Amino acid sequence: MSNRITPLILAVALFMEMMDSTVISTSLPAIAADIGSEPISLKLALAAYLVALAIFIPISGWMADRYGARNVFRSAIVVFMLGSIACAFADSLFTFVLARFLQGVGGSMMTPLSRLILIRNTPKKDLINAWAWLTVPALFGPLAGPPIGGFLTTYFSWQWIFYINIPIGIIGILLASKYLSGTGHREKRKLDWIGFLLTGSCFSGLIFGLSVISLPALPPIFGVSVAVAGLICGLLYIFHARRVQNPVLDLKVFDEPIFRTATNAGFVFRVAIGGVPFLFPLMLQIGFGYSPFESGMISFIGAAGAILMKFFLKPALGRFGFRTLLIAGVCVSAVLTIAQGFFNAQTPVWIMMSILLFMGFFRSMYFTSLNTLTFTQTTDEHTSSATVLSSVSIQLAFAFGVALTALLLEGLAFVRGVEVGVAEMQIVFFILAAITVVSLLPLFGLSKQVGDDVSGHVAKIPIP
Repeated sequence: MSNRITPLILAVALFMEMMDSTVISTSLPAIAADIGSEPISLKLALAAYLVALAIFIPISGWMADRYGARNVFRSAIVVFMLGSIACAFADSLFTFVLARFLQGVGGSMMTPLSRLILIRNTPKKDLINAWAWLTVPALFGPLAGPPIGGFLTTYFSWQWIFYINIPIGIIGILLASKYLSGTGHREKRKLDWIGFLLTGSCFSGLIFGLSVISLPALPPIFGVSVAVAGLICGLLYIFHARRVQNPVLDLKVFDEPIFRTATNAGFVFRVAIGGVPFLFPLMLQIGFGYSPFESGMISFIGAAGAILMKFFLKPALGRFGFRTLLIAGVCVSAVLTIAQGFFNAQTPVWIMMSILLFMGFFRSMYFTSLNTLTFTQTTDEHTSSATVLSSVSIQLAFAFGVALTALLLEGLAFVRGVEVGVAEMQIVFFILAAITVVSLLPLFGLSKQVGDDVSGHVAKIPIP
């Protein structure tokens, strides 16, 4: 039970943070009408949240080492709750954007610290089950967001999508205080302020630029310019990190082959998968005429597949190993994405839900396997930087996936001289499937024995 309680406590925070990132999307029209704004303008609030994540994620590892991971984790939940209350009381676009930024400050600490606490408190032999218990609720959050948001906004008020975080947060704080170990105060090194400014500018520039590049209210060149500025700051940080003793993010972690390979493969895969939750509801609502609530209930079935996966993962890894399971996860996900590209208004709901069920299963299998493998060879010295860099990579990949999907839709519509419709969405599904296949390339460099000390798999070595 002790091997389950830690990831489940951490998953409370991840569920709250990841559900909140999607629950707001179904409530934008109601929020905009209430605070006297336009729904499209509220995209700035979504971008503000992502910018806060990008700025403060890089120092989460330093704060954990300086003040103790459990202390910072609990404080992050408190900040997130305060941001939620501020969102509920916001009465203008300006106050709502500020409140979402405050939420993002709390969220920026919760995700990387959840990974850090899990790795530091879990023996390697138990990592597979621990990651499964952590990942399933985290996957459940984004799927639960749209139907919960639609229900609360329709039958209560939009403020309740933020009030709901308060009891969840209180439960998380109480459980963390009772069951999580202190995880210690580690090296009290000084903060690399120049590195913090450069990484914050880099990641916030990239994420914000990619997030607003398709907003009609802003010219595309604005988003491109911001993203390029962020990229330049990233290059400057690489030079800076080589010249200081304790950089805010130690890039030496990329010298470890498994971490580098898993991060690269995961980034490409998440770019493709990140566009699907944005594209599929558009197809259901704009293309097929479903309501937001109906769309959310259809998408929700993916959570069942994610939960079902937990019971099969450890035996499957023991039989086939990490490399085989990751390659299989990519291939099946690509096929299922192609299948979504053939959906039309006459496609029975049970067929769509069946595809999404298997999508949730294999996507969860891939992410849990990849997350476990990523940190199998990471030294304790580099654990903080590894978890932070992994979290940043995830945020960048999903932001790029959504931006790329939006650009592809608009580009296809422009070339064909039509409004965005089902035909354009179908083509984009096929493109995302092709990008999914590209994520196979780094995986081919893994050995068949990779991670066997964690999975218990014994690779068959051919007899010469």
